[in-house]
Amino acid sequence: MDLRIFVEPQQGASYARQLAMAKAAEEGGFDAFFRSDHYLRMGPGSPLPGPTDSWVTLAGIARETSTIRLGTLVTSATFRLPGPLAIAVAQVDEMSGGRVELGLGAGWFTAEHSAYGIPFPPVGERFERLTEQLAIIEGLWRTPAGETFSHQGSHYTLTDSPALPKPVQRPHPPIIIGGHGPRRTPALAARHAAEFNLAFAPPAQVSAQFGLVRKAAAAIDRDPDDLVYSAALVVCCGRDDAELKHRAERIGRDLDELRENSLAGTPAEVIEKLAVYGPDGAGASRVYLQVLDLDDLDHVALLAAEVLPQV
Repeated sequence: MDLRIFVEPQQGASYARQLAMAKAAEEGGFDAFFRSDHYLRMGPGSPLPGPTDSWVTLAGIARETSTIRLGTLVTSATFRLPGPLAIAVAQVDEMSGGRVELGLGAGWFTAEHSAYGIPFPPVGERFERLTEQLAIIEGLWRTPAGETFSHQGSHYTLTDSPALPKPVQRPHPPIIIGGHGPRRTPALAARHAAEFNLAFAPPAQVSAQFGLVRKAAAAIDRDPDDLVYSAALVVCCGRDDAELKHRAERIGRDLDELRENSLAGTPAEVIEKLAVYGPDGAGASRVYLQVLDLDDLDHVALLAAEVLPQV
């Protein structure tokens, strides 16, 4: 099972803190460092230092790391036009030597759009735009050098684009699609994604959603096993109850609730819970460990030393 570190910097994290976490994840041997794509803090607490742009941040981290993969869970399609997003991701892919992955979603957090003047259309239109963005981004990346790409859609029109720059990874960086929707999301994943992700869900729900994606893939004659199936869960690991309680308090969560709904416990308990989500359980071959305290690099070191080697 692949284990990846996943952070939520909109809760209050500078570039330097994110870089430190990414380097700790790389040194620990984790497969990837991923971050959310949000512009506003969720819940109480200080908003300082303020938001950081996900692709600007990942560009910087790309130049300061060498092996770990980098990406978003997930970039919001409402934040960027598809052409400039394709350029930005391709550029960061080049800056990283081909280590970038693009998670892309429809967007959902109304308040951040209002706070920064970003249009937030109804959910139906957001999915229409996401569908077009996926087709455009893939089209731009797949267009052979020297040829042009055009698209005439309901929301975006591209005319004779040179479709440059090209990403290092060919035909393009892996695209990740996730979500709980029963129809549109599985269909989009089957059509466009290298990976399907379901976040913060119990094993039975994860397994059921994976099943819907597999059916959607089979319906368009794609081998369902072509996709990677992944889960994302909060992690809170400690050597004993005192350490666990301290880490839970640091992130403002109840330890009993974390133990019930997340990957919380001693290293042995976390390994046992991961197995329930794994290939012989819910079917995930990859899990994103959401680390909510970006200052707790010892937490990542503990996971690297006592959990990662066992999965």
